[in-house]
Amino acid sequence: MLNREDYASLSPTQVYVRELDEGRYWCSQRSMYRILADAKMSGERRRQATHPPRKIPELMATEPNSVWSWDITKMRGPAKGIWYHAYVVLDIFSRYVVGWRVEIIEDGQLAADLVQEIVADTGGHPPGYLHADGGAAMTSKALASMLVDMDITRSHSRPHTSNDNPYSEAQFKSMKYTSDYPERFASVNEARAWIEGFTVYYNHEHRHSGIGYHTPASVHYGTAGAVRERRQITLDRAYHAHPERFARRPAAPPLPVKAAINDPAKRAEPSTH
Repeated sequence: MLNREDYASLSPTQVYVRELDEGRYWCSQRSMYRILADAKMSGERRRQATHPPRKIPELMATEPNSVWSWDITKMRGPAKGIWYHAYVVLDIFSRYVVGWRVEIIEDGQLAADLVQEIVADTGGHPPGYLHADGGAAMTSKALASMLVDMDITRSHSRPHTSNDNPYSEAQFKSMKYTSDYPERFASVNEARAWIEGFTVYYNHEHRHSGIGYHTPASVHYGTAGAVRERRQITLDRAYHAHPERFARRPAAPPLPVKAAINDPAKRAEPSTH
């Protein structure tokens, strides 16, 4: 009787008096508590929700515009407690920032609008996947509905697992460790202006170690192969001029061939420790 659906969330005292109101006496309140203790049910008696383990996200990109990753990071405003929110979307294969916006709030509709604008700017060619963490804006109905309409598969990180969104995390780290990143921004417009300048630098000037020290724009738009050929010609010229200065023929860094989030092949490799 104590575990009945309409009583399971009530204390024995509440059950006792409600049964009395219905003209029924079973036992004393003290006996009810003792019965529950003997049955090891002194705590929560309601049926508890169980949550299956979150599936590990596994995404693979072998070319631009197949997997995008996005996240929101806070930027300090002019005074304590004032924050601006930078929404940044990047292509994980090329590391190219395909779009961004800075707002005073985190909001799913703003995120949906940003992704829609980016797809329009790319000629209406959406990625196959959009990956993010599990924040409210990332899991909002507005964004989810838009992704369904555009036939984009959404992917989410597991809770408290920053490694599930490594590319966005690394991009934010690069941004905030830039020498001219301000301690605070005087206004949201100042934050937007700074992000705009940084994005131009990051996309078109920054040589990224993860993509063979090419710029994200070069990899994204397919010019990295020609750049690598020119690098190799320069290295060959130096080698032939002074071979004694080299232990072996120098080679330009290879072009990227894939980018993965939780690469299943690597996770399947046996540990060497």
